[in-house]
Amino acid sequence: MSEKKASAGAPAWVMTFADLMSLLMCFFVLLLSFAEMDIIKFKQVAGSMKMAFGVQQDVPSAESEQTQEFLEGRESPTPLAQPSKETVESPTESIQAPSGSPVKSESPEMAEIMEALRQAEIAEQEEINRQRVMKLTSSLQDEINKGMVEIDSDTDDIVIRIGEKASFASGTSDLRTGFLPTLQRLQAALADVDGAITVAGHTDNQPIRTAKFRSNWELSASRAVSVVHELLKTGKLPLERFVVEGHADGKPLVPNDSAENRAKNRRVELTIVHPGKDAQPEKVIELPSAVGSS
Repeated sequence: MSEKKASAGAPAWVMTFADLMSLLMCFFVLLLSFAEMDIIKFKQVAGSMKMAFGVQQDVPSAESEQTQEFLEGRESPTPLAQPSKETVESPTESIQAPSGSPVKSESPEMAEIMEALRQAEIAEQEEINRQRVMKLTSSLQDEINKGMVEIDSDTDDIVIRIGEKASFASGTSDLRTGFLPTLQRLQAALADVDGAITVAGHTDNQPIRTAKFRSNWELSASRAVSVVHELLKTGKLPLERFVVEGHADGKPLVPNDSAENRAKNRRVELTIVHPGKDAQPEKVIELPSAVGSS
């Protein structure tokens, strides 16, 4: 009878287990009270979740309890495709601009990478252009030294400038015989350089009206055509690379206020467009044969 009384009640280990559970609960409560919440990271996670699931605007017509709970829990009537302005998103996601249009935001690291890539592309273009200029300069070195031809360049294009004194007689579009070997060397140099070629004629501001040319427009265009005809004569250069333009006195290099400056403005320019540019000419624009060419 005494043995039965001793075994009545809860086992002895239960008290130890209860004490242990109480201690563990107090320990985790203390951990939670000491913890600090990262508000920024929490908002980023919340914004990502909102972007992923969206906020429903058009709700079912049935006014059920679930529908009411959904309406009460909605933060704003923002459509599914548009994030809320208050949402703090990750650096690579779009942020709603004040005007209502999404704006792409980049982190500083991504911006630095994009800028480095842009600078590398510019440096590559400059190096390609430098090599093209060196080819042309070596082919026309004698003419450059004599002042008959000038070569200018920038990041994209190369301009070969032919002065009137060496190439054309005053008021005509007929090439001088002594200048034809220069055009032959220029033709060989252009065959080794890629890119579309715009040939543009320019004059000074002195008006001209003859039986052959009614104005400086016709004279400038006819001189450009004469140069193109000579460059295409052997067939080494494809017709599709060329475009002809006549500018008259519309684009002077220097003011037309002296005889020396007017002589500089009377010229034919060949602009070699960088091959990476999208715009490419489709055909040569020629004047009627009555205008005249070499």
